[in-house]
Formats: sequence, C-alpha cells, structure tokens
Amino acid sequence: MAAPELIIFDCDGVLVDSEIIAAQVESELLTDAGYPIAPDEISERFSGLTWPDILMLVEREAGIPLSASLIEKSDRILDERLATEVEAIEGIAKAVSALKLPKCICSNSSSKRLDLMLKRTGLYDLFAPDIFAAREVGTKKGKPAPDVFLYAAEKFGADPKKTIVLEDSVHGVHAAHAAGMRVIGFTGGGHTYPGHADRLTEAGAETVINRHKDLPAMIEAMAVWSEEV
Repeated sequence: MAAPELIIFDCDGVLVDSEIIAAQVESELLTDAGYPIAPDEISERFSGLTWPDILMLVEREAGIPLSASLIEKSDRILDERLATEVEAIEGIAKAVSALKLPKCICSNSSSKRLDLMLKRTGLYDLFAPDIFAAREVGTKKGKPAPDVFLYAAEKFGADPKKTIVLEDSVHGVHAAHAAGMRVIGFTGGGHTYPGHADRLTEAGAETVINRHKDLPAMIEAMAVWSEEV
C-alpha cells in the first residue's frame, strides 16, 4: 500500500486505560460467583471480549450457572468507576493529533460507555462522529468478528488492505486480520502482561509498540515497507 487510507483505533486499552479497571471489577464478580480468577488472568484470557461473552465462556468452561444479573451489576459498577478513574493512555492525544490520515474508533464497548470515557479523557473531539460501537452498527457482531472493521472501511470508502488497525487484544487482532487489514499491536496499557507482545504477534500483528509517541513513525514505516516488498 502506497499510503494508508484509514487508521482504526480500538478504544479500551489503546486510547483509554480502562481494561485494568474492567478486569478488577470482573475478577471480583466472578470470584464472588464461585469462579476464582485474578485480574491479570482476565486481562490475558479475555481482553477485548464483551462481558456477556466472557460469562458464556466461563459458564461453558466451569459448568456453573451465572446469573444474568451479573451483566447489569458489572455495567453499573464499571460505569461508576470509569466515570471517576479512567485516564487517557499517555501520549495518545499528541499521537492522534499528528496523524493527517482519516481515522476512527471501532470498539466492543457500547456507545454510551465510549462517550463517557472519551469525554472524560478529552479524546472525544479527536474522533467524533466516527466512533463505532460494534454491537450497534452494521451486523451488530462484536470482535473477534471482523464486521465492525469492515463497516468502518466501507463508511470511509477505504480499501481494507490499505487500512491499519491499532489493537491491544488477541481477539481484536484476530478481527482486524480477518478483515484483511494490517495490525499494529499495542502493549502500553495498565493491563499488559508478560508475553503480551508475543501473543499479539502470533495473532497476526505485524509489529508491536508500547508507546503512542512511536505510532506516527511506525505508520509511515509500514507504508514504506509495503512499497518495497
């Protein structure tokens, strides 16, 4: 690809440091429900999935019924904490402002939660109105399905092969890779874990960064590298 036609950002764990907060809340709720699990294990195994999807996986794995009320309870507790605790990941505002290419957000979070986090961290105006909640647009399928990425590319008239995605989760990388897009992995969030970069690479990320200040140069390098091969 000569030059990227679109840059897509995941939100949780890429733009805002929310994954670590979510992992803490989910760990407490699952442990109380009879499935002891630490926040770091949730980050490693389930990062990028929605809470209902995590509950279904745990039910299937452990063979224990989990109350549907956990969905509402988690939403309420997490929104309360995000409203007062979530912060932008260091360097993201400057990195995004430096990009001259079309850009958007594709996230498994709801539009309500995206508004909450992005407005609290001052990032909303950098992307609005191009903020896509996977389960509210197109086919309404969340990652690891590629649908939300393909929806965004169609909206921008961008070739998926000329689209770059920044993702922090294995499930997100799988989704972008399935969409035929190039992926940069990101490990700069508070939920990162040993072997995080290796897992993103194994899932299909071409390269991995842990600082947003490296993003503009990395995007430029990927375009040059593509022209030379």
